[in-house]
Amino acid sequence: MDVIYEDNHIIVVNKTSSEIVQGDKTGDIPLSESLKLWLKEKYGKPGNVFIGVAHRLDRPVSGIVVFAKTSKALTRLNNMFRDGEVKKTYWAIVKSCPEEKEATLTHYLIRNEKQNKSIAYESMKPKSKEATLSYKVIAQSNNYYLLEVDLKTGRHHQIRCQLAKIGSPIKGDLKYGFNRSNPDGGISLHARCISFVHPVSKKIINITAPVPENNLWKAFENIIEKQE
Repeated sequence: MDVIYEDNHIIVVNKTSSEIVQGDKTGDIPLSESLKLWLKEKYGKPGNVFIGVAHRLDRPVSGIVVFAKTSKALTRLNNMFRDGEVKKTYWAIVKSCPEEKEATLTHYLIRNEKQNKSIAYESMKPKSKEATLSYKVIAQSNNYYLLEVDLKTGRHHQIRCQLAKIGSPIKGDLKYGFNRSNPDGGISLHARCISFVHPVSKKIINITAPVPENNLWKAFENIIEKQE
């Protein structure tokens, strides 16, 4: 369990691209349940351990997931995520560089439940939801580009769908048009940073998740460090 922040009310985990946050039809053990067992063992708790899911990450995405350890924190976190009071920054690796190195994208997304996929449109459609993000190209390797994405809204598959719409599908994301999968079955999208007001203490919390342990992510991390 890669815990990157913990206090009495919240716990933050750096999720791998193979883990699911909550239970689904696969029947695989979700991160929320693994975390309960981890906390139970760590603190020697005799009874049930409370873990509340405040938000989700798609299974093939890695990075920051915030869980609540108390019901009070869960209620407040749920409201904060719903009301857009949590700043989320992602890193995405793409092969095709966007035409603009920095831009704000607004599309109208319609979710296809059967295909578990969203479709982006330039104009509003019936049952569509407005989706907005900002991105900028922050690094380049021989074959790929690293984008930093500031998520403004939280729609289904939003980053994956919007980047694909502008011709820059995320590496490994077969569902949205990339030509081959990643070896681990995940996609090269990482929930890198999160910033919010603590639901109980009211302190500003800023958390950064280390990138996945693979050569391309590490190479980009090194490029960024040299730029700084």
